[in-house]
Amino acid sequence: LANGKAAKALGPGSHGSTFGGNPLACAAANAVLDVMLAPGFFEGVQNIAKIFWQRLENVAASYPNLIEEVRGQGLMLGLKCKIENTALVGKLQEHGLLAIGAGDNVVRFVPPLILEESHVDEAMAIIEQSLAELAKDVASS
Repeated sequence: LANGKAAKALGPGSHGSTFGGNPLACAAANAVLDVMLAPGFFEGVQNIAKIFWQRLENVAASYPNLIEEVRGQGLMLGLKCKIENTALVGKLQEHGLLAIGAGDNVVRFVPPLILEESHVDEAMAIIEQSLAELAKDVASS
């Protein structure tokens, strides 16, 4: 798409990007900004983050032998584990919830900003089920 002097400077593989500046990527970015800049969007994010945090605090209190504390900010939340975080990550994935291990033996949750309370309910059901199964495993060890 370049000609003349500019084209000579652009050898194969020297100038490219999967999503950089093409019309589809720009349209998608504009659509995302429309949602994020709508009145009340970030207040909604803060509200759902508080709900998710409180629900994690409640489940952590129910399993003090497995969970040390809830950590994070906004919707980037984590459970500091007393067991190996990989055990909880595995159980969560087994039941359909994606989470990742993070430093200091934490299970990290990083949901999208469009998270709704029904999604938190669904996630918490899986988190509670996973912790209940792990608690049985720990008790029988």
